[in-house]
Amino acid sequence: MSRLNTKICIVTGAGRGIGAAIGRAFAREGATVVVTDKNETSAADVAREIGGHHLRLDVASEADWTALAEGWPACDVLVNNAGITGFEEGLRQHDPEHASLADWRAVHAVNLDGTFLGCRYAIGAMRTRGSGSIINISSRSGMVGIPAAAAYASSKAAVRNHTKSVALYCAEQGLNIRCNSIHPAAILTPMWEPMLGDGPDREARMAAFVADTPMRRFGTVDEVASIALLLASDEAAYMTGTELTVDGGLLAGSAATPQTS
Repeated sequence: MSRLNTKICIVTGAGRGIGAAIGRAFAREGATVVVTDKNETSAADVAREIGGHHLRLDVASEADWTALAEGWPACDVLVNNAGITGFEEGLRQHDPEHASLADWRAVHAVNLDGTFLGCRYAIGAMRTRGSGSIINISSRSGMVGIPAAAAYASSKAAVRNHTKSVALYCAEQGLNIRCNSIHPAAILTPMWEPMLGDGPDREARMAAFVADTPMRRFGTVDEVASIALLLASDEAAYMTGTELTVDGGLLAGSAATPQTS
């Protein structure tokens, strides 16, 4: 397994969920993986598991990115995965009429500012290597409206657009640095646990949440990681500015219900 041999890969928000799965997938393919997370303990646990390095990183902090650049002045792959929904501290009003400015800004600080700072770091760090791959984790929510999570949807839509700006900028500069976005939906991560619970109705709740998904199931973090692995590898050398959805068919259109006879 050597698709990422000699590559230095930095993954944000990699202490759990999709980020941790990406770190594991990269390590299996021979990469030197730097696991970063605001929760340093979680980052250290994943790094220990995969034989990588770890670093505390608050992606919304410019100072933290400066510190990362000092320790890792060059890299080949950066995955901007860290993100929040705005509901981490419990249910809040995030609709367009009632969301507070403070809550709106908090979501954008992590999801959008963090991606901007990550891309800015990566361009400089990849110049020294001569090439690179920036992978931004957006969301299906960045491609459709989400009334009850307006800040999250807005931030992920901005990540989608900024990905294209970065891709075009690098091409204009004559840099062999690619930038692409992944748009997951209904991926079973720890983010879902407060809504699913661990009671006897858990399976029923899971089924209800994916009832409108054509494939009728949650996706797995490993399925998202496999797409990140493709974009990180040289196999995707001609892909930049593109968006890949991992959503069980949600964005394909109305799902037809199989008929039995």
